Amino acid sequence: MTAGAASVGFQRFDGGDAAGQRLSSDAIRVGFTCSKKVGNAVARNRAKRRLKAAVDEVFPESARGGLDYVVIGRQETVVRPYSLLLQDLRTALKRVGGLKSDE
Repeated sequence: MTAGAASVGFQRFDGGDAAGQRLSSDAIRVGFTCSKKVGNAVARNRAKRRLKAAVDEVFPESARGGLDYVVIGRQETVVRPYSLLLQDLRTALKRVGGLKSDE
């Protein structure tokens, strides 16, 4: 399942590790990625740092547990105001059905 906002791409995977073990119902695993389209290594690392900070703020109270999430940085992630980045992350979370209230 995929969703995107102006500065954040997003994918959700049903939880499970590489060995096929189910995760605990409250575990949230998050991966971050940025392609070279975002810019040079400095820009990609900055985008990932900003996304990690946004996820740390949004996910504890909003994300449904037991799922794996992949947050994909876009070119706009580097320059987008932080408040709008948080809003984009919440919107993407809602679009993939990862909000706690969607249960």
